Amino acid sequence: MLAAYAHMWAEQTKAYKKADATGTDLEKYATLDALGQFRNDLARMRQAGTVARGELTHSGTKVTSIDLKAKTPKASLSDCMDISKWQTYSVKKKQVLPLPSNQPLRYVATAEAERWNGQWLVTVFTTHGNEKC
Repeated sequence: MLAAYAHMWAEQTKAYKKADATGTDLEKYATLDALGQFRNDLARMRQAGTVARGELTHSGTKVTSIDLKAKTPKASLSDCMDISKWQTYSVKKKQVLPLPSNQPLRYVATAEAERWNGQWLVTVFTTHGNEKC
């Protein structure tokens, strides 16, 4: 489960750096629901003319629940996102856009995953921007 999440994270970061999932392997690690979330984010970025720059990191990833006996095994995890070296860059204005002044630089993210055909896939990824970590 943690390996699938780490791969999803890496592919998500690649997509955000160009505001496009083309050429990434996001679909190998996320279901349609989670992919829909990412694609919506990417569409908003393209519409705004922004991409992400820098490094988006995370730490303290831990499985918070797991049910391997269910017909479709399920797991939940919690993570701490760090956006202190991450920037939103306007390709239209050719400048870095400032974060809102009240934006925490480290905050909680959670994910749900299911095991399908022997592989863990992230089904839901949620950021909790108001929950510092």
